[in-house]
Amino acid sequence: MGFLSTAITLYCDYSRPPFVLPPSPLSSPSPFSAAAFTFTELSASTIAVQFLLHRYRHLKGISLLHRYRSLSSDKMANQDDTHDASGSRNNVEKEIKRGLTVMKSIIRARDKGEKFEVHWSAEDQLIEPNGSMLASYIGFLVRQHIPITCDNWRSPELKVGKEKIWSEIQRSFHIDESRQKYCIQLAGKRLRGFRSFLSNKFLKDEEGKFVEAERPMKYAEIISAEEWDNFVAKRRNEKFHEVSDKNRKRASKPAYRYKKGRTGYARLQQRILAEEKSDATSLSEHVLWKAARVGKDGAVVEAVQNVYDECETLSQTLPSTEVQDCRSVLSRVLNVPEYSGRVRGKGFGLTSSSFYKKPKTKNPTNKEVMETLAELRAQVLELQKENARYREERCGSEAKDTSDRASINCQPKFPEGITPCQLYLSSPTYRIVGKGKVHNTSGELLHHNPLPVGYMKVSETTLMRDAVGSFVGWPSDLIFPDAEVYMF
Repeated sequence: MGFLSTAITLYCDYSRPPFVLPPSPLSSPSPFSAAAFTFTELSASTIAVQFLLHRYRHLKGISLLHRYRSLSSDKMANQDDTHDASGSRNNVEKEIKRGLTVMKSIIRARDKGEKFEVHWSAEDQLIEPNGSMLASYIGFLVRQHIPITCDNWRSPELKVGKEKIWSEIQRSFHIDESRQKYCIQLAGKRLRGFRSFLSNKFLKDEEGKFVEAERPMKYAEIISAEEWDNFVAKRRNEKFHEVSDKNRKRASKPAYRYKKGRTGYARLQQRILAEEKSDATSLSEHVLWKAARVGKDGAVVEAVQNVYDECETLSQTLPSTEVQDCRSVLSRVLNVPEYSGRVRGKGFGLTSSSFYKKPKTKNPTNKEVMETLAELRAQVLELQKENARYREERCGSEAKDTSDRASINCQPKFPEGITPCQLYLSSPTYRIVGKGKVHNTSGELLHHNPLPVGYMKVSETTLMRDAVGSFVGWPSDLIFPDAEVYMF
């Protein structure tokens, strides 16, 4: 309880900032004394918390040093254990060197009531300033609130943890509610990366083979013993080993190696546009893809340059409408599929639908289909009524037969000569089937033969493709002047 009372004393003595703690009279201050810290204009609560953290880390370091000394003693007693002791010594030194990363700048700003501004690119990707800070903070939060045994990021059991992550982000950053989906998806990506790191760092040897390993003490605060055992058990599964080996072989020799580390495509694009002082808001996928594979010496691998040259040629020959489809120019040249959840050469946060601004389409429901059919039936009925009224007006008081043919027959009088006309059929339904010209002249012959009674000579021009450019005999009661078109 001694260090707790010291923290309380610090809180009481230095509760009115600004202040500077008094110097220690000793040339080498004790790690338990207030002189081991240098604070300027910090809140009293922050001092107490920092002191407790400092005290905890010191005690942890002492414990690890005891372990190291014990291992060293074993080495002196037994020369056969030289390799094991040396490995343990290295592990201890690594653990002493650095503990869990805590983003103190964010915590301090929060204590002062300050929030960081977040910036987004024209394509709604996280960029600087403060873009990398938010991304790292999301990784810190997901390790705190989501278990490493999580296999399904969409599981309802993670709802509380995701809400906690989002609320913590809002406490430290000025960020709109519309960005929640982006941040939660980034949290899922960070969790997958952390799980892969744990597997590669602690559960695999130099050859990539799985080995037995105890829970790393560095992460004991966020990973319980039970959670670690379950995590290890899942990685002993034979199916998991097969998938792991397949992915490791695929990633071991990439044809076009990415060389920009944690920068990412969005921040790389921002940097290039700033260096070129360009007014553009984005770069083409293949341009950014090539820039991400340029080494520190500025050299470009020949294979990468060849892909870029082919993309330049293809982008100039394809129509603009064809370029903006589900397969980009880059995917075509690389001859690889384009997945819906990303755009190759653009990085995290972009999908094909959002990048190409294509409207989302979905299949209609049964209810929507039935409603559409009902509307079409109503339209057909209305057209039938209009057609019936038209026939009645045209026929007037002329006598009508009871047959279907008589009901549609009201033959108009054509003037002598050649007149544009519309051609109809009455079976199986009354409908227009073509347009032509009726030849109403005396003594007209059809193929050197007189026309049958009730027929007129017609030259067709449209719709009746088999008779285009020829003369046919057509029932005179199914020929109407080409003034208006009434389809049924």
